[in-house]
Amino acid sequence: MKKIVEIKNLVKKYGSVTAVSDVTFNINEGRFFSLLGPSGCGKTTILRIIGGFINQDSGSVFINGKNMDGVPPNKRNTSMVFQNLALFPHMSVAENIIYGLKKRHMPAGIIKDRLGSMLSVVNLAGYEKRRINELSGGQQQRVALARSLIIEPEILLLDEPLASLDKKLRVLMRSELKEIQRRTGTTFLYVTHDQSEALTMSDSIAVMNEGKIIQSGSPDDIYSKPVNRFAADFIGAGNFIKVRNIGYENNNCIITVENGGKIILGHEGGKYVLKYSNTVFFIRPEKIKISPGDKCEVSGKNAGINQFSGKIISVVFEGPDIRIKIFSALLGNITAEIKNDDLITRFTENDDVSICWNISEGILLHDRDT
Repeated sequence: MKKIVEIKNLVKKYGSVTAVSDVTFNINEGRFFSLLGPSGCGKTTILRIIGGFINQDSGSVFINGKNMDGVPPNKRNTSMVFQNLALFPHMSVAENIIYGLKKRHMPAGIIKDRLGSMLSVVNLAGYEKRRINELSGGQQQRVALARSLIIEPEILLLDEPLASLDKKLRVLMRSELKEIQRRTGTTFLYVTHDQSEALTMSDSIAVMNEGKIIQSGSPDDIYSKPVNRFAADFIGAGNFIKVRNIGYENNNCIITVENGGKIILGHEGGKYVLKYSNTVFFIRPEKIKISPGDKCEVSGKNAGINQFSGKIISVVFEGPDIRIKIFSALLGNITAEIKNDDLITRFTENDDVSICWNISEGILLHDRDT
């Protein structure tokens, strides 16, 4: 697959602060690629370097095989959607959308044809003459996208464009944004601190922290196989249980945790060793099953399960999901998540329960000692 963007050993410093530290990654043509991380991690700096708005201290940016060193923003075949959208309030929808084409002195016939096509793509046909202040937040978002896409960039750069919208509209715009990307085939580089945005829209994600890429891969890989505690904690909720010892019985990895419980990790054949004192066993809340009494069952290809008794500390209603915190004498505090389904037994505080999960679920995370 063709590489549209190649970032090689990128470094950017502001005085004594390193905003981007030796970052390398590629973006393939037609893909939705997200840079995900907390505020101040360097993701927007990378976006602006690619767009040519700021210069790196070292490293290289290639767009469609061409080195961008010394190439100004208006000479790069990129386009950017800013967080504040930067629409022109005195112009109509059509005037906003075709602004870039007119600046490029495109023929009137081409401008007319592209405008009609783009209005259809972003579902704004019939809104051509409206002013920006006559549009909803979602419609303004689509105008900003259309204005950036109509010039047919090799890559569209998006700097947290949904951050100012309310939650319900953000969720709606995620699906619309992904559909627009699919219909146009344009390569998207999306910057966000919202893990749910990145997981639902992206083909590939690079998780950043403190100027570095911690992990990159598909949304499923990032969520299911985090490489360290930061990645696991930033991408969704999780249980982190401190490990005291790692051993093997019948080729199964047996983990002894701080409270004394023994967890079977499965047939890993000597893969795991206790590397650092802060090694933890990690499992997502939705992987943990809860049952009243002393029997708990899980489905899956592995017959072996981990099972522990516990007492419910709290039950939190979250709409479609119910989050349940449980204290287990052998594990400590554990959080499980179940669907809000009338067919599921209702749990309340102080209930005695059994919790379990398949031996194939959960992983060890070895963060270096700090």
